[in-house]
Amino acid sequence: MLSAVRWAIVQQTRGFATSNIAVDGFTGAVGNTPLIYLKMLSEQTGSKIYGKAEFQNPGGSIKDRAAVGIVLDAEEKGRIKPGGTVVEGTAGNTGIGLAHVCRARGYKCVIFMPNTQSQEKIDLLSMLGAEVHPVPAVPYENPLNYNHQAKEYAEKLENAIWTDQFDNTANAYAHYISTGPEIWEQTKGDIDGFVCSTGTGGTLAGVGKYLKEKSPKTQIWLADPPGSVLYKYISSGGKLVERGGSSITEGIGQGRVTNNLGIFVDDLSGALHIPDEKSISMLYQLLDSEGLYVGASSALNVVAAVELAQKLGKGSKVVTVLCDGAYRYQSRLFSKKWLESKGLGDAIPESLRKYAVLD
Repeated sequence: MLSAVRWAIVQQTRGFATSNIAVDGFTGAVGNTPLIYLKMLSEQTGSKIYGKAEFQNPGGSIKDRAAVGIVLDAEEKGRIKPGGTVVEGTAGNTGIGLAHVCRARGYKCVIFMPNTQSQEKIDLLSMLGAEVHPVPAVPYENPLNYNHQAKEYAEKLENAIWTDQFDNTANAYAHYISTGPEIWEQTKGDIDGFVCSTGTGGTLAGVGKYLKEKSPKTQIWLADPPGSVLYKYISSGGKLVERGGSSITEGIGQGRVTNNLGIFVDDLSGALHIPDEKSISMLYQLLDSEGLYVGASSALNVVAAVELAQKLGKGSKVVTVLCDGAYRYQSRLFSKKWLESKGLGDAIPESLRKYAVLD
């Protein structure tokens, strides 16, 4: 497992984003993102709501942390040697993070991804030199699922690894030794709740485990989009149901309990179901009131943070993560035609429809 010492060495003595200390390449620049106070929402709820600006990672998303953590872990264990190939099945951002890491560390990168992902993500992966294989979006149980195809492809190559982001717990560990401690330091240990959505489960499990060890009173909640089974799983006390429905969010929601989530799932305080309508509304509100241009999963997380703050009461302090920026999804999220095709045209507050500038 990637050691905390190794992560500290990679980051060297980097402070927060305002630091003037030079870092060692792409991997050294990952992490230590700002914690942003969300003024409007905090004032509305009477609580203090914060979003960790993961879009400020050098690859543009929170998945840079998992990418660095998993690759460094593989190097430490001797699973990959110089010039090797890194293969992953990903809905986008982990692939982008891995493509950056591979460029920085001299590996070839091969990505299998569902063909439902935004064109911006596919184009960016190709620009970063990754070999991209868009495949039909089918459930995990189907042998043609993009994760299984990635694993089979890697097994046919020499000096190659399948990074297995969903079940490789080096993912969660990367957040346990970086994201969690950063949040604890930035809040000075005064945090009542943490909530975020989950795809692999790495962020929620790693951050949750660290914060709970530091402060057992801190509540850790999962936020879930439509089409995912995790809200019902947690709310029912552990009963998995058949996955149904869909969401406009990308890279979050799940039909099973991954190994990463399994590290912490029994210690969760609860779960929140967040409809797409609320996520879209919040996306536009954050742009208008906070100047934050974030993607739908980030907006969903903020909706959940507001709901958790309301549950915990006035004066509570709640943190979530702003996973990535909206530029990877702008052709959809700011297109009136696309939103209307998903039945979400009316989700944009009327006074904010001026921002939906794309046809």
